Amino acid sequence: MPQQHTFILGGSSGIGLACARELLRLGHRVTIAGRDAQRLDDAKQTLTGDLATCLLNAADTGHLGDAFAQVGPLDHLVLALGSGKGVGPFATVGLAEVRQGFEEKFFPHFAAAQAALPWLRKDGSLTFVSAVTAQAAMPGTAGIGAANAAVAALVPILAAELRPLRVNGVSPGVIDTPWWGFLEDTQKAAVFAEYAAKTPVGRVGQPQDVGQAIALLICNGFISGQMLVCDGGLRLGC
Repeated sequence: MPQQHTFILGGSSGIGLACARELLRLGHRVTIAGRDAQRLDDAKQTLTGDLATCLLNAADTGHLGDAFAQVGPLDHLVLALGSGKGVGPFATVGLAEVRQGFEEKFFPHFAAAQAALPWLRKDGSLTFVSAVTAQAAMPGTAGIGAANAAVAALVPILAAELRPLRVNGVSPGVIDTPWWGFLEDTQKAAVFAEYAAKTPVGRVGQPQDVGQAIALLICNGFISGQMLVCDGGLRLGC
């Protein structure tokens, strides 16, 4: 089989970077995109294989078409774009922050998937990264959960509409990534210990856990329309 080309938006750190590492290990040609040039360069130094980088802010949706044209034909697209906006008690979370969460999460996913279609192999794959807040009833996550649920809702609809393109998604649980950088190390350790105690597997996730799940969805040609929850079972106790 000819070498597969996978484009990962949000590929310079965390889950996207782990996915890139896994796919390079499997022999894919990989292009990672991110909005921070230094972070992209740092990521490149940690990876081995047929790798390219693309400086792109996916939230600036007007430039997505040009970026895909520059990258060229793709076999697979992974949208690993995150946001931390919209967290807080429902009674007090600000609507402006919830709206910003959609601007950073849902709309870039939607727009990037649209912009990629002319360049994406018709029977290739498209993988969205949502989050377990779309499935679990976790107090304080109404805002961010709504944005992640909106991403998850695209999966079955687009799997039916865009076939034979395979469309899937992953919903990570609590994963030790830079997303948690707003906490001090001691605070993060306490939060992770609390979540690990609630999780049947007894730990929080690592980026490679989710990277491997995404690689499975890309490589298995008989999976489409599925949202794979990769949370160690956390949602079962929420």
